[in-house]
Amino acid sequence: MDKSTAVDFFCSGVLTDSTDRSESLMNDSFLDYYRCPERFIRFQRKGPLSSTSGFFRFGDDATCYGSYFGIVPTEVLTDRLHDAKADVALDNGTIYLPFDPSEVAHNLRYEIYAADWRGKFPLSALSKLYYFVRPMLPVRVRKHLQKFHLITRGNRPFPRWPVDFSVDNLLGQLMLLVLKSNRIDRLPFIWFWPDRAPSAAIMTHDVETEQGRGFCSALMDINSSFDIRSSFQLIPEQRYVVTQEFLNSIRQRGFEVAVHDLNHDGHLYKNRRQFLERVPKINSYGKQYNANGFRAGVLYRRQIWYDALDFSYDMSVPNVANFDPQHGGCCTVIPYFLGRVLELPVTTTQDYTLFHLLNDYSIDLWKQQIELIMNKHGLVSVIVHPDYIMQSREQDIYKALLGHLIQLRKEKSLWITTPGEINHWWRQRAEMKLVEDGNTWKIEGPGNERASVAFASERDGKLVFTF
Repeated sequence: MDKSTAVDFFCSGVLTDSTDRSESLMNDSFLDYYRCPERFIRFQRKGPLSSTSGFFRFGDDATCYGSYFGIVPTEVLTDRLHDAKADVALDNGTIYLPFDPSEVAHNLRYEIYAADWRGKFPLSALSKLYYFVRPMLPVRVRKHLQKFHLITRGNRPFPRWPVDFSVDNLLGQLMLLVLKSNRIDRLPFIWFWPDRAPSAAIMTHDVETEQGRGFCSALMDINSSFDIRSSFQLIPEQRYVVTQEFLNSIRQRGFEVAVHDLNHDGHLYKNRRQFLERVPKINSYGKQYNANGFRAGVLYRRQIWYDALDFSYDMSVPNVANFDPQHGGCCTVIPYFLGRVLELPVTTTQDYTLFHLLNDYSIDLWKQQIELIMNKHGLVSVIVHPDYIMQSREQDIYKALLGHLIQLRKEKSLWITTPGEINHWWRQRAEMKLVEDGNTWKIEGPGNERASVAFASERDGKLVFTF
């Protein structure tokens, strides 16, 4: 997808470039994120934006990609990106920006900035050959081939490893400007998670082989011993047989089922025609499995095609994909809507990457990522394959991770739940409204009994949240 196509899609599918609507739609990403009173949010463009998109920054911790007022942003990511904060103006409660924050958030979440969108996504001949022979390759061979191809990506400056918060930091900096422009000490909003939980966490299991399918029962035993329920992503065709008895064995124990690609051959998004041929089968399996969630094989994705997926939520977009075959990342740790599909981003390193590419047999990286995500009150999303934790060493590491999560649940009230519950909550929150009730605020809408009014304020130049 080239830049002009990306801009056309943005204008036609999500936002419009018309003056009447574009100013109000600038507020949308901010309002969807915070669910705060709309009357306080007044973003406007300083003037017409450039016809081409490029990179710039907003403060030190938010890399942006989009069109810009007054200059043409750089197409090449450098260490000296223009800081858009220098071009912001405040006037009588209105914040004049040299860019459209909703466009920038869209470009990051849809990965419009990534080179794969500019005609390079279809698999190379070498990649096609690899995925043709992949099912016949033992892990020890695959990991060396993948390490050779992917390990150089770990040092990419953007998205920032090990977790990128560009969307979250951009919207956080805008919140500080909202406080300043309105001359208020704090702004109410609907807290991100139910029951005042500081963050949420989900455990997901992609079942890739017949051996992995056979280990699912033992994996559920491990999870249940820690009182953690998870989701199993099942491949409908070619890899193994998915029977109704197997589906029942998962659900009867309180676990969830999601559809994992069609056959996991790496070609789901090869081209639009083939995708449209496969997606009716995928949707049919979703209904057959009574599954509301989907994840593509190898975390391949083309978000502009998600309208064809008949699922309530997707779990295919990494926060940062430096070690994945399709690089990029959505640069946020908060769920977000891609049209009618809710995206639950993958925010931590996969077990396969940790063990076989990074050669790290500890939970240190996971702990680092979890701490960073919880500091942003985000979603901790973990992928652990039953196929790769059958041995005692890997199982011990996985149990250590579960132990760390339940410790966080006990000490910091981390909400450990399932993807389906996150989807249910986030859709409820998206329909809730914050209204004034005398001198206080209250939340209206289904599920409001679990929702909380939080307040954003500034302390020593930083954004802080309180109840």
